[in-house]
Amino acid sequence: MCKPALYIAILFVSFFAAQPAIAAVPGKGDGLKCEYLINPIGIDAKHPRLTWLLNDTKQGASQTAYQLIIGTDSVAVNAGKGDSWLTAKVASAANLVSYQGKDLKPYTKYYWRVQLWDQAGNKLAPSAIASFETGLMDMRNWKGTFISDNKGIAVNPAPYFRHTFKIGKTIKTARAYIAVGGLYEMYINGKKIGNHRLDPMYTRFDRRTLYVAYDVTANLQSGKNAIGVLLGNGWYNHQSTAVWYFHQAPWRNRPTFCLDLRITYTDGSVETVTSGTNWKTSLSPVVFNSIYTAEHYDARKEQPGWNMPDFVDTTWKGDVIPRSAPSQNIVAQSMQPIRNVEEIDTKTITKLDNNLWVFDIGRNISGVSKITVKGDSGTVIRLKHAERLNKNGHADQSNIDLHYRPTDDKDPFQTDIFILSGKGEETFMPKFNYKGFQYVEVSSSKPIQLTKESLKAYFMHSDVTPIGEVNSSNQTINQIWSATNHSYLSNLFGYPTDCPQREKNGWTGDAHIASETGLYNFDGITIYEKWLADHRDEQQPNGTLPSIIPTGGWGYEWGNGPDWTSTIAIIPWNIYMFYGDSKLLADSYTAIEKYVTHIDNLYPTGLTTWGLGDWVPVKSVSPVELTSSVYYYTDASILAKAAKILGKQADFVKYSALAAKIKNAINAKYLNSQTGVYGKGLQTELSVPLYWGVVPENLKSKVAAKLAERVAADNFHLDVGILGAKAILSALSDNGYPDVAYKVASQETFPSWGWWMVNGATTLYENWQIDAKSDISLNHIMFGEIGAWLYKGIAGIHPDQDHPGFKNVILQPHFVPGLNEFNATHDGPYGKIISSWQRTPTGVTYRVTVPANSTATITLPAGKAYLSGKPLNTTLPYKATAGSYVFEVK
Repeated sequence: MCKPALYIAILFVSFFAAQPAIAAVPGKGDGLKCEYLINPIGIDAKHPRLTWLLNDTKQGASQTAYQLIIGTDSVAVNAGKGDSWLTAKVASAANLVSYQGKDLKPYTKYYWRVQLWDQAGNKLAPSAIASFETGLMDMRNWKGTFISDNKGIAVNPAPYFRHTFKIGKTIKTARAYIAVGGLYEMYINGKKIGNHRLDPMYTRFDRRTLYVAYDVTANLQSGKNAIGVLLGNGWYNHQSTAVWYFHQAPWRNRPTFCLDLRITYTDGSVETVTSGTNWKTSLSPVVFNSIYTAEHYDARKEQPGWNMPDFVDTTWKGDVIPRSAPSQNIVAQSMQPIRNVEEIDTKTITKLDNNLWVFDIGRNISGVSKITVKGDSGTVIRLKHAERLNKNGHADQSNIDLHYRPTDDKDPFQTDIFILSGKGEETFMPKFNYKGFQYVEVSSSKPIQLTKESLKAYFMHSDVTPIGEVNSSNQTINQIWSATNHSYLSNLFGYPTDCPQREKNGWTGDAHIASETGLYNFDGITIYEKWLADHRDEQQPNGTLPSIIPTGGWGYEWGNGPDWTSTIAIIPWNIYMFYGDSKLLADSYTAIEKYVTHIDNLYPTGLTTWGLGDWVPVKSVSPVELTSSVYYYTDASILAKAAKILGKQADFVKYSALAAKIKNAINAKYLNSQTGVYGKGLQTELSVPLYWGVVPENLKSKVAAKLAERVAADNFHLDVGILGAKAILSALSDNGYPDVAYKVASQETFPSWGWWMVNGATTLYENWQIDAKSDISLNHIMFGEIGAWLYKGIAGIHPDQDHPGFKNVILQPHFVPGLNEFNATHDGPYGKIISSWQRTPTGVTYRVTVPANSTATITLPAGKAYLSGKPLNTTLPYKATAGSYVFEVK
């Protein structure tokens, strides 16, 4: 579970003022992961990636060699013997290795450990033993049948399914594998299996279906057992109507599932209990469920014990039918799941009249509410979720229901409906839905009693591990960092979304703009790898991508120019930079090439007008041709660099030439080389070419000076949309004007990030104007680049393109005026990086930690600097090995 403290605005604390020195401990391999997961089960990869880090606090600590021991016998692996893969002592500092041993078998648990040697050639203590377990590995290994009830897509109640079976032997292990079109909850002997929410993750259902694996050994019992499955619609059977036409998706159908429960007995025999037409079905109390709007639950229809072995199911009809699989590509869901990550108590409750209350949870979240109440049978309780209140204190949805197009009043937006059974105290929390909200307006058809304790909220999102932290002496900056992370997580549900209330769509532009913010703060590689597979599923043969991914068909015709759908190139490149892992680049290479080639065919001059442009600007509008062409250049540049990394020399030459052509075309049309001005000299026009490397090297200082002048003329406030907001801060701080960037970033008057904070925001907004009439979701991530810039532009933590994955850390801190202290940490693939500075009466103390097995290139501001009392030449970068350093800058 993520700690709530990571999600609130952090009060100023000094990281280093009173910390004792860290005692050196014997080094060893640590943090072992398979496919970036800890001891996963249900892995399908034939050559899974194994990663670790060197846990060694000694100055200069590094890995000179490794040995991998992998086998099916944990005792043998512990003794240094591996029957699956036992490498020699490999002279290498690598901590990312793809499995190359004997062919992995399905349904098999593998144990592994790593033996490391340090910089002096010393053999270190071996790592602890980790494990990974394969799943089905091949579609042909499925034994179960996809089944559903004999109902149509318009039927509202969610179906129950149950099956009983007997166990007469002693169980060694048991695993459940379930693939679903739609959503599900699975139960064995009355207990819900796992703590995931909204499984499986949303994909292009007719091209890829995900299955989830569980260890259910402890859930089975001798004698009679029961499996229960409750199916929800999700995006598979989208019944709500909105402008994106998900109700017309080509895959749409009544939810379906396939299940294999594989039981291995101590005598070595194996039995598989499978889904089939011998199961029974009934309709559940979940009388309506929509991932987009809400859930309706009629507690009078409950069937207590429906998922227990002794439940009498004689009234359940046998109309279970076999169904075709949603797709012919069923693969493991190897990624961080969605969970209820944090429980939030109600902050205040307001009673508006006898049967109407408003609960305020104190902050904006993605997730669900849970109500506990007592009342008469048939009492209808409605829970309306909203981000704000109107002047009369009622829940106000006018900012988020813009694109909803209901056909009647039976599916109210973000409004759960709970009908009481009248059997004492009852609790309701939706199973197949989430919302974006801060307020819950509760109304009741009959008198009930509610208190502040009657309603709790749950912050839901993909449960990615926090790996970054920022705090400073500026409380507004701390709030911006916290709010940015809130919005990032609120928009991470197995794919990145734009907002958790109005849309829940995987808008491509929002996602690539926020990807660095996500990667500095959270270990999100599994989510991005899954989402780029969604890209490849959605790409048309000519290379075109839709603007929202996944999609039921909408988005190929609008909003999908290179300024948005550059996700196909930018995100794999960012993953490579942050993790040092080229797999996603390799997996996406053909898709990037098709995309770039398609733009080249449409726009042979190198300039393209395809795109949305600088969306939601403050006031000034920059040319779409300029911004889209810069992103086209970025895509071609990434393609060329990927070709070089992957050993495709001819492609490297070809696409380097294309990138140069695009760059020259942009500069020929838009750059006045005499003045250093692009276009009319707007903030976006100047910052976007600077940030993305379009400006000729000899003119960077001139263009940056013009940008600084423009920002000063705008009273150090923003005049950008989302493309300019991505570029402007780094364009300034990377080119000699970090003080100007900080002035912009720390503003507290309109338009600025701080303006939102001082007006009570706990998340980022969709519009600089908080009173805008449209585009005013209060939980959007599209202006979220500032979260990454805090690491880059103030702490100065950058990955090194020549040594990616923070193998070499580039540190370029900026001790900006107006800020007394700034502390940032990032847990990269080699360990924790710390960049922290504090002002002193004589200058600045700068503290750095470089993790073991990595190095750093540290560039300090020109002037006098000392390390351990010895003066440094600040005209040259300082090359640091692993360890901790304290610099004094005068």
